[in-house]
Amino acid sequence: MTLDEYLQRDAVGLAELVWNKEVTPGELLELALARMEEVDPAINAVTDDLRAFAGEETVRGLPEGPFRGVPFLLKDQLDLRGQRTRRGCRLLENYVSDFDSEVVTQFRRAGLVCFGRTNMPELGLNVTTESRMYGPTRNPWNRDYSAGGSSGGSAAAIAAGICPAASATDGGGSIRIPAACCGVFGLKPSRGRVSFGPDRGEGWAGMSAHGVVTRSVRDSALLLDCISSPTEGEPYPAPSSGGPFFRCVEHDPRQLRIALIASPPNDGVVHPACREATESAGQLCAESGHLVSEREFPINGAELKEATSMIIRTQVAAGIDEMARTRPDGVLPDDVERATWAIYEAGRLATGIEYVRAVDTIHRIGRQMAAYMEDYDVILSPVLAEPPIRLGVLDTMAEDVLKTFERLRAYSPFCNLYNATGQPAMSVPLCWSDTNLPIGVQFAGRYGEEATLFHLAGQLERARPWAARYRELWDNWPDENDKPE
Repeated sequence: MTLDEYLQRDAVGLAELVWNKEVTPGELLELALARMEEVDPAINAVTDDLRAFAGEETVRGLPEGPFRGVPFLLKDQLDLRGQRTRRGCRLLENYVSDFDSEVVTQFRRAGLVCFGRTNMPELGLNVTTESRMYGPTRNPWNRDYSAGGSSGGSAAAIAAGICPAASATDGGGSIRIPAACCGVFGLKPSRGRVSFGPDRGEGWAGMSAHGVVTRSVRDSALLLDCISSPTEGEPYPAPSSGGPFFRCVEHDPRQLRIALIASPPNDGVVHPACREATESAGQLCAESGHLVSEREFPINGAELKEATSMIIRTQVAAGIDEMARTRPDGVLPDDVERATWAIYEAGRLATGIEYVRAVDTIHRIGRQMAAYMEDYDVILSPVLAEPPIRLGVLDTMAEDVLKTFERLRAYSPFCNLYNATGQPAMSVPLCWSDTNLPIGVQFAGRYGEEATLFHLAGQLERARPWAARYRELWDNWPDENDKPE
């Protein structure tokens, strides 16, 4: 198998070749590593080369799962037994996990070959991947721009052709934002769909979710089928999916009632390119037979912002204290980035009463959205309020961290609502800017109804396929002398 043949196939396609004995898992691993060596120096998507671990797994024999032998990258937020997990933070520089995260167990059970770790911002606290520890992940479409965050390394690696799928997490848009920036597909599952075990019941009071980023819709659907396996002791399971998500992709949805909302709940400014992309997606949906109407969000944006911020800063403070528990001096300001330290200090000042009120608020907003969606099957909006930003715009080491936080919220005002409500939401790569930067559009469904989104995503992928975009990117990949600014 040639590298060009490897690049032409998604994860399902590669797995079919393995099952038909047309290629071996070892050969696929060699191709993934070759591509990584070719392109990663330019984008800095992969932090850890786990070829020795992956090679041993391949030689020992892989499970007979649907993705047997397919190369796969893990975000440096998931635990893998015997390997370092640092989450982009110096506090965890020497931490080696003695267990697999439950979702990693499911990935491996599916037959995926985990051959590397992907870059992320410190503790997943930024919507761009530019940690002090590992440096910036660069957008493959233009390396002066952000790949998004916090799963930026995963999305950049997929767009650059290192492998067809990678793990991702989403506590405030961290699957959808990098998917939008890098022109790949990313769906945040419903709350409770994917386990946070074995050591945790939930992430960020249920706002965080495990998932993947992929180039094809069917890869995401089948991967979600593989990892949607609640274990004993789960605090809550998501509603039954009613059947494999993989089958949904093959069939167009029924006529859907779609609310097109182009203005964020915080009344922020939306770049014309993002508004045009959303309207273009709405027109495509209307041409496909769906009922599209322009609407507004029914919630108080300021209330949402304060509640989600309170939950995040208290959870971050508790997490950092746990990381520093064995350190003689505890945690010191220079141990983390300046923005992280500000979040940590604010979290430590929060009271239990404030935290409970914040959780009550997001639950009430969830009920408001559930009532709103009795009239709609899907909400269509931008993912971000502007196209991908340049690297350095959201500087977590800046003196004025409040200004950084304000800029972050202005850039990403659309995503965290669905983390608060637990609804599934996806970024679909339907549009590119005049400067050839991807602009993802977001579709959100009712809680527990990922199937509706996969039906729609499959239809959109057939109506406006984006696979040829990657070929254009790869055919014009810069050589080693073409350095970013």
